Amino acid sequence: MSSPSHVNRRALLTGLGCSMATPLLVPRAAFTQEAWPARAVRYVNGFPAGGATDTLSRILCQKMSELSGQSFVVENRGGAGGVLGADAVAKSPPDGYTVGLGGIAQNVLAIGSYAKLPYDPRGDFTFIGGMWQLPNILSARRDLFSSDLKELLAAFKKEPRKYTYASAGFGTTLHLSGEMMNSMAGVEVTHIPYKGAGPALTDLLGGRVDLLFDNLPGSLPSVRAGQIRPVAVTARARIAELPDVPAFSELLPGFEITSWTAMIGPANMKPDLVAQMNALLGRALADPTLKARYADLGATPWPTSPAEIKAFRDSEEARLLPVMKAAGIKPE
Repeated sequence: MSSPSHVNRRALLTGLGCSMATPLLVPRAAFTQEAWPARAVRYVNGFPAGGATDTLSRILCQKMSELSGQSFVVENRGGAGGVLGADAVAKSPPDGYTVGLGGIAQNVLAIGSYAKLPYDPRGDFTFIGGMWQLPNILSARRDLFSSDLKELLAAFKKEPRKYTYASAGFGTTLHLSGEMMNSMAGVEVTHIPYKGAGPALTDLLGGRVDLLFDNLPGSLPSVRAGQIRPVAVTARARIAELPDVPAFSELLPGFEITSWTAMIGPANMKPDLVAQMNALLGRALADPTLKARYADLGATPWPTSPAEIKAFRDSEEARLLPVMKAAGIKPE
């Protein structure tokens, strides 16, 4: 007969043998991405400080900082219609600590604007979620002979290439808005591209250009202050912020383009990490204070899932590249 201590030792060894032979059942959470963010996040905006994208990005990053307890630091890297900033994101580690401003300019229009890009607009990014949508606005310098759209188009047709319009850069929605106007109205207004909306607005205020296509938030304070005169908006219809300003579609049926943005990261980010990032982004965009500040600037928060924003990008490419070609925008 075995002694009690011998039985206990045998039972213990048997138990250990079973535990070594049987895989450990570790909770799924142990294999998921660690909590994000655990440190400061770099947010790259491919346009200079002072423009609409900068203002809206800083409002969003401030809210995400408040909600997460970690800093979201905006880095302005302007140039090439947002391409330089997007390239910096594409070439960063896919760890969630470098994100940036993507969207219609960097991930759609750049395809039809540049013969060679430093990144693949389709495949070199992780699309985390939508951020905002907003219309563009055409404004005139205060001392231009008119701010009536019909009168302006008639003058542009009478004197081709006499007048100029500024934009935040080649290949942006603002550039496309101007070329759509030229194409659909049969006029020739000369494009003057800038490295961002801030410098372009400065030159409009200084009378060095005649007109400016800008995202609505960038020009709205100057319009309200009477420093520049609104001409028309690129939305499908008139907007609540400027009910007396016509939409281009009233004179040019079918004219419609809005600026939309997405938060992007480098390709190959882990799905669990992307889900956490999308959740925080959604909470920030749903915040009543942010929504009120965006509304005052004419922007609409636009939360989406990662799959939805990727599918939307694909549909915008199919819709807008033919429009760019018809408007005479060629890759350079």
